[in-house]
Amino acid sequence: MSEAVNKKQEKPKKTVKQEIISWILTLAAAVAIALVIRSFLFIPVMVKGESMQNTLMNREIVIATKPEILAGNFEHDEIVICHYPGRGSTLFVKRLVGLPGDTLEIREGVLIRNGEEVDESDMDSMNRSYASMAPLTLGEDEFFVMGDNRGNSNDSRAVGPLTRSQIVAHVQRVVWPLSKFWQKAE
Repeated sequence: MSEAVNKKQEKPKKTVKQEIISWILTLAAAVAIALVIRSFLFIPVMVKGESMQNTLMNREIVIATKPEILAGNFEHDEIVICHYPGRGSTLFVKRLVGLPGDTLEIREGVLIRNGEEVDESDMDSMNRSYASMAPLTLGEDEFFVMGDNRGNSNDSRAVGPLTRSQIVAHVQRVVWPLSKFWQKAE
């Protein structure tokens, strides 16, 4: 009887071909899961440059989520990840200051949205000294982004308004350095 039990417990050994196929399927499943997560849930992004100082610093890593952007939920002043026209897949980190239908103007370093000054008192005063901009009304699929370091930012003032498809994700928090992990990116 013990011989019959031993035969039941033994699994047939896989051939080399079966083992290779098993590894390929496992790797393919892992890649597919990673692509789904990156396409629909969140992406890590490294901040490059000084355009978002003092909010986000060069070489910090942030986590940006996609569901609210895919659903079309945009809010003034949130930090977003976007693409610029003609810049390929390069990602930019900027603040969303204008939504479709908004009229924006910059007068003597003050951002004016729909006729009212935008409160930027939490921004370093040195970062708020930037050139004036004539009033601009955004179309139905136009968004305006700016870096928080306004004097050192390549943003919608230079590249023009962005379309919804060029906004990729909403920055949630800094994950590196770890000392900033518990701070929400705002």
